[in-house]
Amino acid sequence: MSEQTFLPVQASDQGRVWATLVVAFAADPVERWLYPDAEQYLACFPAFLAAFGGRAFDAQTVYRLGEYSAVALWLAPGAEPDGDAIAAVLAETVSPGQHDDLFAVLGQMEAVHPAYPHWYLPWFGVDCALQGRGLGSELMRPCLAEVDRSHLPAYLETPNPRTVPFYERAGFEVTGEAKAGDCPPVTFMLRAPR
Repeated sequence: MSEQTFLPVQASDQGRVWATLVVAFAADPVERWLYPDAEQYLACFPAFLAAFGGRAFDAQTVYRLGEYSAVALWLAPGAEPDGDAIAAVLAETVSPGQHDDLFAVLGQMEAVHPAYPHWYLPWFGVDCALQGRGLGSELMRPCLAEVDRSHLPAYLETPNPRTVPFYERAGFEVTGEAKAGDCPPVTFMLRAPR
C-alpha cells in the first residue's frame, strides 16, 4: 500500500473519526464486553469514544491518514479525559450487572495514570478492513515525532492484547494491568522521553 497523507483533523470531522474507531474496535475484547450486542455497540460506543477522547479536538491533537484509514487522538500534557462524562456515558449505556467490574477497572486505571507531564493516547485505530498493512506504524511515526519534540513521555492503555507488540515496537513498555471480575484486562504502557 502506498504511503498516505498525515493530516490534522478538525472538530467538524469528528463523525468520521468516530466511524473509523467504531470499525477499528469492533472485535476489541473490552469494548465488546461493554457492548456485546452489535446494535448496542453501534449505538453506544461513539458516545464513549467522545467522552474519553473528545478533548483532543479542543487541543487540535487529532490526526488521520488519508481518508480516515487510521486515526489517533492525543491529549497533550495537562489535558485529561472528561472523567465525569466517561462515568455518565458508561453508567447509562453499559448493563448495570457489569458496573462493579467496569468501575473497578476504571479506578485502577485512574490510580496509576501518570501525575507528571506526559502525552496521553486515549484512542488509536485503523479501519478493520485495512489492518495489517502498516498503516498503524505509518500514523504512529509522525505522532511520536510530535511527542518527541516536547521531550516528554507518552502513556496509553490498551484493551486488546494483540496491540501490545505494536506499541512495543513504537517504544512503549508494559507497566501494569487493570483487571476486575469478568472485564477483560487493560494493559498500561509508557514510552520514555526521547
